[in-house]
Amino acid sequence: MGGMPVDSRYGQQFKKGALELVLLCLIARGETYGYEILTALDRQGGRIFGGAREGSVYPVLYRLEETGLISSRIRAEGGRSRKYYAITPAGQAALTERTAFWRSFSQCVDGFLQDEEDAR
Repeated sequence: MGGMPVDSRYGQQFKKGALELVLLCLIARGETYGYEILTALDRQGGRIFGGAREGSVYPVLYRLEETGLISSRIRAEGGRSRKYYAITPAGQAALTERTAFWRSFSQCVDGFLQDEEDAR
């Protein structure tokens, strides 16, 4: 991201917009629960999504569930209960559609950025 800090307003807006897509990707890999999602964001998300906290992730999970893109169930393990999330058929369709859009979008923006670099 060049010289712009990731936590700038600009960076925050991009992260907010992409988090829903990233969460759908993680849940599409297999049934998972909140702590596993946060761990995956830390492990794979680097400077962009690493360090994501419950306060930013859970509202998106709730919204995805409310809109029928993911489902949840409570599962007891070793005396403790966890809420597991799974992608629904509608969620898988949305993921496919949003992935195609993201690839087209990023390719388009990358083209503009390359033109800018070439012009220098």
